[in-house]
Amino acid sequence: MRLFALKGSEDLGAAVAVALGTALDPHEERDFKDGEHKARPLVGVRGEDVYALHSLAGSDDASANDRLLKLLFFLATCREHGAERVTAVAPYLAYARKDRQTKARDPVATRYVAQLLEAVGTDRVVTLDVHNIAAFQNAFRCETVHLDTRRLFLPVIERLAGALPVTILSPDGGGVKRAQLLKECLEAETDLQAGFGFLEKRRSRGVVSGDLFAGDVNGTAVFILDDMISTGGTMLRAADACRARGAKAVHALATHGLFGPGAGALFGSDAVDRIVVTDSVASAMRAKVEYPAARLEIASVAPLIGEAIRRLRDGGSISDLLGTES
Repeated sequence: MRLFALKGSEDLGAAVAVALGTALDPHEERDFKDGEHKARPLVGVRGEDVYALHSLAGSDDASANDRLLKLLFFLATCREHGAERVTAVAPYLAYARKDRQTKARDPVATRYVAQLLEAVGTDRVVTLDVHNIAAFQNAFRCETVHLDTRRLFLPVIERLAGALPVTILSPDGGGVKRAQLLKECLEAETDLQAGFGFLEKRRSRGVVSGDLFAGDVNGTAVFILDDMISTGGTMLRAADACRARGAKAVHALATHGLFGPGAGALFGSDAVDRIVVTDSVASAMRAKVEYPAARLEIASVAPLIGEAIRRLRDGGSISDLLGTES
């Protein structure tokens, strides 16, 4: 097996390697002055089972497009030089938000990314908590492995809830299933029982609307769950709604802490007691430095990804890892 982590994902890659009890394999990346790029493995890959890890969230130093193209080229060169199998490990998968047409002549970017990955000979794609798991699985013809982080949040919820009753809340209708699965997992694997709720949210041409609030949060510790936090507007809107309805504590949980422009409002709000994300993207750690006073907590997904790779390599069960065996 060969494990590589491309530039910008080295910290998570190194942590995954530790979880696997191995080391990252060396590779070279070179940027040319005109914006072009090349990357190559510095060890032989012929006949090897290759895993290339790169999170595809854009940042100041590299756009999502840059990261996607670099991953595509690296997977292609491993295939070109005889790798028996190539697996793209993309903890955050770019363009997963645009998975269907909602307006005339809309793109379906999720499918286009799938076609690009398949075109360079990718055998398998591993990712974490995509925006819409059904759209992700249906877009690809190669093998897909979708890892979810709900078990990672269980000890966080137990600790932060203290003696308060718990409510799991989705900040929009699209995340209801995600929040329901967390509630079911929490009740199955801990002594806690949880209420449930969701907030109506509609977005059209950049304008967010919707007033329906379902669920009783009065006197409870509310855990708002989403797949990602970008500007933080969705989380803040939901947190304010919970406070207005008597919530004693409000915590924001998300797998991907993108924290783009505008996230400072979330970090500075008294409506949110704690923000918990994973290290699936490097921007989460950068936000920790940029906003030192923020009530931000980061949980590592490296053990989960490392164990998934181990099981894929050895023929183990991913369903058992995720607790989805019937």
